[in-house]
Amino acid sequence: MKRWVQQLLRYLAVTALDTLITWVCFHILNRNPTTVGFVFLLAVLVVSATWGLRYAVLMAVLAALLYNFFFLPPLFTFTIADPQNWVALVAFLITAIIGSQLAERARRETRQATQRRKEVERLYALSQQLLVSENVFELLNKLPAYIAEVFGAAGVALFLENKQKIYLSDINVQPLFRQEQLSAVSARGEPMFDHRQRSGYMPMRMGVRSVGTLAVVGCDISRETLEAVGSLVATAIEQTATMEKLSKAEGARESDRLRALLLDSVTHEFRTPLTAIKASAQTLLSEVELDKPQLKELATVIDEESDRLNRLVGEAAEVAQLDARQVELHVEPHPISEAVGMALEKVKNIVDKRPIEVEVPKDLPAVNMDIDRVVEVLVQLLDNAAKYSLPESPIHISAELQNNCVITSIADHGPGIDDVEQTMIFERFYRGRNQRISVQGTGMGLSIARAIVELHGGTMGLTSQLSRGSVFYFSLPRN
Repeated sequence: MKRWVQQLLRYLAVTALDTLITWVCFHILNRNPTTVGFVFLLAVLVVSATWGLRYAVLMAVLAALLYNFFFLPPLFTFTIADPQNWVALVAFLITAIIGSQLAERARRETRQATQRRKEVERLYALSQQLLVSENVFELLNKLPAYIAEVFGAAGVALFLENKQKIYLSDINVQPLFRQEQLSAVSARGEPMFDHRQRSGYMPMRMGVRSVGTLAVVGCDISRETLEAVGSLVATAIEQTATMEKLSKAEGARESDRLRALLLDSVTHEFRTPLTAIKASAQTLLSEVELDKPQLKELATVIDEESDRLNRLVGEAAEVAQLDARQVELHVEPHPISEAVGMALEKVKNIVDKRPIEVEVPKDLPAVNMDIDRVVEVLVQLLDNAAKYSLPESPIHISAELQNNCVITSIADHGPGIDDVEQTMIFERFYRGRNQRISVQGTGMGLSIARAIVELHGGTMGLTSQLSRGSVFYFSLPRN
């Protein structure tokens, strides 16, 4: 219901109530002016406490006129013969208005106290959410929506001074917040309120330093509460910044440790085939007489280990070429099912006897790609799925069309990857902490695969859950 319609109905209700009281007192009661005055006064106080002062004043004035016309002699005229009746009428009107003001003040203070209590409860809920948040890196993205939910706001925006970035409660409220205005409030350090728009802009401070601006639209929130919310958010932002610095420091230490592990890994990976080749060659050069099967076995070892050594050198060279963007792609439209079939053919010895479930719709559009490179990506992902899951567990291959991109996914039922490792799994030379010894490799495969996908204009990602498995996926733009 519109506000003006509600107000009009209340004014009519007040008029009708005065009329009803007059009719009852005139026709049913004994027309005692004192009794009638108290009835009118009681009704005025009830209206004031329920609806507010403006309605009570109208009711008091109308009641005074009706009181004079129907109950003060001479009746049915606005003339008052007895001066004492003038005193009674004025006293009634003054008492009604003062009583209405007191009732309105009590009602307003009660409403304000209730609002303050609710705001304190909401602040407590917000502070609890900030304290128990486990992922501080997602906190800034979730905070505006949570503030909007807690305080019932139409839109909330967080502007960070150091990043010059705005975080919104909803993408649809973006037109309500201008970065220039948010930046100006942060720079001035002074809040800004617009009560007609029910909006407020509060600079977020840590000491004397402003870290950004908190903006709220479509919410009746006091300045004190908005300032308290801003302080809580500023503290959360500082917590996030501290965690980022700690993560970078931890990342630097991890990088040094990985560099040392890399040297060990590369040395081991190159030394292992060289050792096997050297041992086989020495055996062949020795004077020991060998039969034909033994000679064939030694030749096979030399052949396989030479291929392995060649593959390691090739991966290192490919990483260097991808970094320098010196890889030439032969892009042509191909269905992703063709690349999946070629990849399965290449890894059939690796995934032999393992169930492979393929769900690639035939009506998917063709993809512009260098098919040999995309097959290389699929082979790497299938090889990883086979390495890091039990031999009898299935591997799922699926593809679908999303937002003009063909998304291809490889899912396994391995041990899964925790959240920390998921952020580093595509880094060059990184290998899982729990598989560095049990599974051979240099940690270059996923890095190469992601670089190939990005050269095609796509993206590669991962979703994983511990003890449930992992899903590696990559997108390629449709033809």
